[in-house]
Amino acid sequence: MEYLGEAIALSIDGIILGVCLRQYFVCSKAINAVKDVEIHEVNSQLAEVLKNKPDNKIGYVAIRGYVKALGNPLYSVNDKRISGVVQRLTVKEHVVARTTAGFWSDQERTMQQVCNSVPFALKNGNYNVEIIDALEAKIFDMDIISDEFKPSAPTIVDHIWGFFTGVRQRGLQSTEEMLREGIPLTGIGELTLNSSTSNEIILQPPTKAPYYLTTMSVGSLLRKLDNKKTTYKYLCIIFGTIGIVIGGIVIKRYIKDRENEKIAEQLRKNLEQSRKERRQRVRDGELRDDQLCIVCKTNPREIILLPCGHVCLCEDCSDSIKLFCPACRQKIDQKAAAYIT
Repeated sequence: MEYLGEAIALSIDGIILGVCLRQYFVCSKAINAVKDVEIHEVNSQLAEVLKNKPDNKIGYVAIRGYVKALGNPLYSVNDKRISGVVQRLTVKEHVVARTTAGFWSDQERTMQQVCNSVPFALKNGNYNVEIIDALEAKIFDMDIISDEFKPSAPTIVDHIWGFFTGVRQRGLQSTEEMLREGIPLTGIGELTLNSSTSNEIILQPPTKAPYYLTTMSVGSLLRKLDNKKTTYKYLCIIFGTIGIVIGGIVIKRYIKDRENEKIAEQLRKNLEQSRKERRQRVRDGELRDDQLCIVCKTNPREIILLPCGHVCLCEDCSDSIKLFCPACRQKIDQKAAAYIT
């Protein structure tokens, strides 16, 4: 408990540093994977390339084409003229909540989120590559079709209730996102040739690398990942420095405490030696029996017991006798040094 505050601060800093380090290495791994990715065009030669690969697949590849639904597309609930293949509808509640410190802060929480999708492919001319498990992509770019905020109109009763519950509603935010048909999209993942279904080509999540479906080019994606990596690098440096500073403070305080303990121990030894020398001088003076401790009969009487006032114990024996005076059996309330001349 002596270093509780520093231990808590160091633990929190260590957790944050660990998260930042993990994200830094994740970004580094992703950058290395994307740098080494094979880039292929969606054309007639793609199927032939896959046939010459082991198991008819390429472990990590980048392709680019135009989004096209394999069947009936989805239509926006806010604009029927917009069609797409993946749709995400989100409803969030915005509130002002009272924190444990007593302050009010803006917060939001997702009340409902619905994702709809239809089979789709990346198309280039008469050739296409079907996309599998699009929602599992690490980066999945979709357009915001609608983002509407409806503020609430609380009554006096709502204000009173919010004051006691600690939550006041500000309003509801409804957002619609959609991967629209016809937009160019870069897919990075595992490319497989399904020879059992008329040489259908499929892009799916890879086993040991991140899956991306983005409107960016491969170069733009690399720059984005590199910026993210740089951010986590600086965060690691900042929180690592904080950890070193806290650790240095703890070490400095520990060393200072040990030095104080050594000084106190040395002082105790000096006092003990002084007491021994003083007792020796007293013994050399041939004490009478009434001047010796009534318990050990060796050391001089050094302690007065209150409230009875008896001076009958040496300092060593007084440490073990705490309740009653050995001379009169009266309860001991206080002890003090007595100097007998």
